[in-house]
Amino acid sequence: MADLDEHHADLPGCPSAQNVGLLPPELRAWMLMLAMTGAVEQRLGSVVKERLDVSHDEFLILCLLAEQPAESHSLRMTRIAELLGRPKTRLTYQIACLQHAGLVTRRSVCGDKRGVEVALTDKARRLLEEASGPLAETVTQALERFTGPAQREAVSALLPDLDGCAAPTPPTPER
Repeated sequence: MADLDEHHADLPGCPSAQNVGLLPPELRAWMLMLAMTGAVEQRLGSVVKERLDVSHDEFLILCLLAEQPAESHSLRMTRIAELLGRPKTRLTYQIACLQHAGLVTRRSVCGDKRGVEVALTDKARRLLEEASGPLAETVTQALERFTGPAQREAVSALLPDLDGCAAPTPPTPER
């Protein structure tokens, strides 16, 4: 634990807590989130490759599909491209790689000649379940190495309640 504390002492103060520089707090927080994302992606890449034998971008596709309702775990390719901000041509290649690995299936959407729906296979579900613990631990470790307590607190203030993993329930209107 001393190693972790020593590392935190080397970190700069929380950007969103400092009122210096030209950027408003929202942009400073965004820059911190980008840096944190980069640190997580860098550490996660090798674990994803080792555990799932897919690229980081292919892993993001699997994650999107895994978050869909359990009965389908599917999305249209246009929606995947939209959510990831990727060109459809690149996505087509990544989906083909995932299909070749037996992790997704593709099928035409009934009534739409150009529509293609992508779904997780049972193999992908099993691999994601098996890898989720080590992947989550990798994310946690990357964030702990990169951020100090003040930085985590600032970022946490921008995120939804992660402990409950659900958005807060809106108040019931009075009658």
